[in-house]
Amino acid sequence: MKILVSICALALLLSAATTLAQPARKPNIIVILADDLGYGDLSGYGAKDVKTPHLDALAAAGMKFTRFYANSPVCSPTRAALMTGRYPDLVGVPGVIRTHADNNWGALSPQARLLPALLKQGGYHTGIVGKWHLGLTSPDTPTERGFDFFHGFLGDMMDDYYHHRRHDNNYMRRNLRTIDPAGHATDLFSQWAIDYLAERRAKPQPFFLYLAYNAPHDPIQPPKESLDKVKRREAGITDQRAKLVALIEHMDDGIGRVLAALKANGQEQNTLVVFTSDNGGQLSLGANCGDLRGGKQDLYEGGIRVPMFARWPERIPQGARSERVALAMDLLPTLCEAAAVPVRHEIDGASILPALFGQNQPVVERDLFWMRREGGAKYQGQDYYAVRRGEWKLVHNSPFEPLQLFNLAADPLEQRDLARQETKIFQDLAAALRKQLQRAGAVPWQKTKRMTK
Repeated sequence: MKILVSICALALLLSAATTLAQPARKPNIIVILADDLGYGDLSGYGAKDVKTPHLDALAAAGMKFTRFYANSPVCSPTRAALMTGRYPDLVGVPGVIRTHADNNWGALSPQARLLPALLKQGGYHTGIVGKWHLGLTSPDTPTERGFDFFHGFLGDMMDDYYHHRRHDNNYMRRNLRTIDPAGHATDLFSQWAIDYLAERRAKPQPFFLYLAYNAPHDPIQPPKESLDKVKRREAGITDQRAKLVALIEHMDDGIGRVLAALKANGQEQNTLVVFTSDNGGQLSLGANCGDLRGGKQDLYEGGIRVPMFARWPERIPQGARSERVALAMDLLPTLCEAAAVPVRHEIDGASILPALFGQNQPVVERDLFWMRREGGAKYQGQDYYAVRRGEWKLVHNSPFEPLQLFNLAADPLEQRDLARQETKIFQDLAAALRKQLQRAGAVPWQKTKRMTK
């Protein structure tokens, strides 16, 4: 009897040792990116006239960041930072990539290594559904830059949510094939994401899905039923605000369907889901950036601070909140660390995975930069920057305005310019900015012959 017990005990110990020796199953990863969503345009971030129950529930089931930033106040640069873990001007995307050469301000560097390519090396299947906005032609389409699968829109914005054209160009693709689907773009992207999840359901391979909506970017075109619902509920709301609220709520409904499919497929438990926005909301269209100064196109807080939250059941604590300062470029090393994929080349981002797990992660002492290059009468093809060191922020909100210095701890609304009082801090941050400009000046951003073939 004693021998039998000893044998059983030994078997249990061997089984436990084998289990411990086996590597943890890699998580599926979903990154959901909204387009021009203001910091204050989710009910979970203080909006009183917006109902976003699905996104609020996602945030409540994980960790919500209150000081998370896009890398730029406009689309393409932040997307480049998210995909490369680098400052966007260091990978050739200081401004918006557009159809016409005379209004195009970026070209993704051929040397840039993108998140999907890194995750593929770690055994992942990689898919993008929705807006790409990092290249309109070969060799800069998604499946040529690391994604296994693409179902979405190559361009910057749609001139119409139902017809899906930009300057009369059809940029809708399924991989490399041009398609012309019917329906509201938000509904299409939500359904295509659901289809992707269903296709991956029976596969043992982990997946990375980048779900990039073009909502709530203009034109503000919510479905009629969504708009009618908002107008019935919100007495006295303006037509402009009602349309934007309806477009945001329509996106929330679509995300809710995607998350429901994830759960129904049995994929939820081992999936890390991250939600954020590419920049702040456009104030002229009725966006709410909370009580922050500025909005889209501005390097004040309203143009770059965005919602961000993440859920990973049993890994990220529920209902958690973080005031840690982090940027979109930090997501690449974070996701790679979660996927146990080493990053062996130079990046500018820093992983925040320990913070997401609720651990006491030391703050990384680093200068943070934001930038944008733009044309037109307001910018004349020049760039403008902001740099932050601790709670000090130096802002150049236009190429033709003086630099301003703010202390965000004492003045979070950026109302008191201390440039003349704090001259030493001003000079130190200006010197750091000059070094960053020198780094970026070595990287071409105009289209080359290689990129236009």
